Amino acid sequence: MLNKLRNFSKGKMATALVVIITIPFIFWGMGSVFSGGNTNSVAKINNFNISTENFVTYINRSRIKTEIIKNNIDENVLEDLLAQLLSNTLIDLEIEDQNIKFSNNILAKRIKKNKSFQDVNNIFSRTKYEKFLLENNISAADFEIKLRNKELKNNFFAYISGGVTSPYFFTNNVYKNQTKEIEISYINLNSIYKKKDQFTKSEIDQFINDNEDKLKKELIDFSYVKLTPQNLIQGTQFDENFFSKIDEIENLISNNSDIKNITTNFSLKLKFVKDYISENDEEDETYKEIYLNRESNKIQLIDKNDYYLLFKIEQIKKILPSRDDNNFINLVKNTLFEKNKYDYNKNLLIKIQKKDFNESDFLNLVSDRNFVKKDKIKSIKEDNKFSINSIKLLYSLPKNSFLLMDDNEKNIYITKIENIFANNLKENSIDINTYSKQSTIKLRDGLFGSYDSLMNKKYKIEINQKTLERVKNYFK
Repeated sequence: MLNKLRNFSKGKMATALVVIITIPFIFWGMGSVFSGGNTNSVAKINNFNISTENFVTYINRSRIKTEIIKNNIDENVLEDLLAQLLSNTLIDLEIEDQNIKFSNNILAKRIKKNKSFQDVNNIFSRTKYEKFLLENNISAADFEIKLRNKELKNNFFAYISGGVTSPYFFTNNVYKNQTKEIEISYINLNSIYKKKDQFTKSEIDQFINDNEDKLKKELIDFSYVKLTPQNLIQGTQFDENFFSKIDEIENLISNNSDIKNITTNFSLKLKFVKDYISENDEEDETYKEIYLNRESNKIQLIDKNDYYLLFKIEQIKKILPSRDDNNFINLVKNTLFEKNKYDYNKNLLIKIQKKDFNESDFLNLVSDRNFVKKDKIKSIKEDNKFSINSIKLLYSLPKNSFLLMDDNEKNIYITKIENIFANNLKENSIDINTYSKQSTIKLRDGLFGSYDSLMNKKYKIEINQKTLERVKNYFK
């Protein structure tokens, strides 16, 4: 739910900025403005206050339902919305400070040139414009604010990165990085991990003792009956009479009637099962369904399409399986094996990150050199052997680097970059435009990052936690 909420709140309409200056509206006159104030401030950017009223207005304009906000209060939904408002306000302040403009005449032209607002003769139709506003439940003032601020934002980012063009050497570096061939040596760590049958009885017993509560299994005692037309109404059809009886049973459950009384009233034969635990896929599907929905002392009625399942969990018992149980011991061995793998990989990664891992360490991992394989990766997009994320990491590292890689089967490898072979991009190559665009984007990202650092120094943000808590309490 919260992910959907976040995705929605980052949509085109929800991320529209709210300007901090009075804007005369082109077709419908003056509208409301977003102005700061010193009363009941929820946040402050330098000397600019964001009041509770500003924040609530922003929340309302996000069009997120109150019940969604209420249900996600503890998931920091209001903190996320406030962060968005602060981010948008920072950009607004910077747009104003840099004196970036977007005139009324240009705004009017943008609206009039929008194909959605033109008639068959490509002439602006006020009727179609008004219809659009009605269909989207938005006022002309709000729409024009959103459009103006979208354009101001575009102009702002163009102002930061405008005119950036990648030089050849930078384009060439992008080309070489993506098309270079990398020669690697690697070892499948499956050949190194401790095998499941190598764990001693002492190790197994110690693990069980240390994790006794986690290893306990739940056994259930339950009673149940399948409700069909045959046993409920002595018929063959799922008709009105059948569903009427189902309604009666649901009412009895709501009134806390016991399952024995319910089945007795409807002449149903109740079945009892003791000490059941679901452990494999070949078990009775009804029993597995009941086990998955186990809740002590509660009667449940589940629609299974071909029948209704009425059951009650009479008792839940937690027990530690016997150490003579082969299935349980195999489970413990599997858990120990996975834990050992995790710990081994983690320790290896720490050594690599600290640069405490060298060629000698790499070769000494295995006694048999046949376990050391060699390969050549020919493209950053090559994923037939290793996962694409591993390949991207590989292509970001220099010669003689060590790294952990995985394949599509989740096997883990310790890898060394032996050699890197790269060619230069010819200046008359048909691919030069493609790589030039990619390198220009990288340059722009770098500029945005630098500008972001400047803004962090320029603006001081303060949150009034007490006021924020009052807003949260309003939604609770």
